Amino acid sequence: MLKKERLFAPGPTALLPQAQAAMAAMHWHHRTAEFRKLLTGTRERLQRFLGTKNEVMLLAASGSGAMEAAVVNGLSPQDRVLVLTAGKFGERWEQLAKAYGCAVESVKLPYGESFGPQHVQGKVSAHTAAVLVQATESSTGVRHDIEGIARAARQANPEVLILVDGITGIGTSPLEIDAWDLDFVIGGSQKAVMIQPGLAYLSVSERAWRAMEKSRAPRFYFDLRRERKSQAQGETAFTPATGLVAALHAALEYIEANGGRAGLVANAELLARATRAAAAALGLRRFGGGTPAGALTALEAPAGLDSGEIVKGLRQKFGSVIANGQGEMKGKIFRVAHLGYYDFSDTLALLGQLELVLVQAGKLEKAKLGAGVRAAQTLWLEAAAGQGAEA
Repeated sequence: MLKKERLFAPGPTALLPQAQAAMAAMHWHHRTAEFRKLLTGTRERLQRFLGTKNEVMLLAASGSGAMEAAVVNGLSPQDRVLVLTAGKFGERWEQLAKAYGCAVESVKLPYGESFGPQHVQGKVSAHTAAVLVQATESSTGVRHDIEGIARAARQANPEVLILVDGITGIGTSPLEIDAWDLDFVIGGSQKAVMIQPGLAYLSVSERAWRAMEKSRAPRFYFDLRRERKSQAQGETAFTPATGLVAALHAALEYIEANGGRAGLVANAELLARATRAAAAALGLRRFGGGTPAGALTALEAPAGLDSGEIVKGLRQKFGSVIANGQGEMKGKIFRVAHLGYYDFSDTLALLGQLELVLVQAGKLEKAKLGAGVRAAQTLWLEAAAGQGAEA
């Protein structure tokens, strides 16, 4: 039986065809006028996409590289930092800060829970150099209240740096860099901007640039001051990922023509709501009690069934790739993505496949086939009635 492989994992995600074509066609040397124009234009588009007046930097790295860049440029050994961790990627902030000698205080919540301003109140003082947090925790499918967290931290210390891993949150949930006064906000190419992995980006506030002048952490490749000088001239300090820059430019052009970041967020939120409605109709429970993310949905496997069997069944039978749980949640939950280049038809097809896998695993009665799909369709019709024919 013919099967097309379709990515429904929360990164890498489905690729935009126009971006793939742009990447394949890229042949310019990176020290040419043509590439300088491309890089400059891409950074300008990225700044508009992020909705910030802050400078944006591109790095040939994964998103974790940009997270490291934020730490080594903004902080120094022995700096006191507050890390909010409720999943695998909160733990990554913790590991990064400790690797560079910061004095780390961690606020921990169970996997699947969300952070809000109450979790930083009384924790930030004049001696706190930074607060490190995820916008969306892709290991659990929840988002954190970044606006409230930043506001509470600033009330305690106006100069504290706010470092936000927006790798999964950008383009999937509201994230207002300037209005919320965020210092480092980090993104990755393999998420909502729907291109291949390998390109990281980050916005950097003026407060963060000032902090770099005092930072004593070692840095070389990730020296953002060096990159700032180079990228202002349309170049990069080291060899750039030229094909990925071309792909990003094409993706941002596509996004602008389709409602910008707000359009991406609205699309992700609709698909997430449809998936949650379908899950409820099928008797599947959403994982955790935190605020659900638009980027992905994390669902608990039915009792007595390893979530890996659902992951394997979808791939072997239909070519659809979703994600298992990570760390302590492996075998207990499965995660379905909504970020980037997905539409309602993609989600509807996956929900139908999921029903079939559950029936064959003995975890759904045949009589209930179509219940999840019907719930998603009903939600779409309600959204269409509220927004007009283009919903």
